[in-house]
Amino acid sequence: MGIALEMPFGTEAQIRPRSGLAAKRGVTVLNSTGTIDSDYRGEIEVILLNTSEVNFSVRSGERIAQIIFAPVLRTQFEQADELSVSGRRADGIGSTLQ
Repeated sequence: MGIALEMPFGTEAQIRPRSGLAAKRGVTVLNSTGTIDSDYRGEIEVILLNTSEVNFSVRSGERIAQIIFAPVLRTQFEQADELSVSGRRADGIGSTLQ
């Protein structure tokens, strides 16, 4: 027994771990955050990762993840010769200007 859903165009579902399951049992969602597009029509599957050394079996009806619904921003990209200046450099992680 699983869950399937139908969402309006412009909506996505995000599958996230349950913090209690991760903290207490060492089980989390592997592909976090997982995205389900509005045109998907199948059963929702959740990829779990057990980081503990204790076996974990999912029982029917057990809450293993949570789902968040969010709007999807549709945009068009344009090629530009330069980007506008911001408060950050392009040096990657830790590159915020002081």
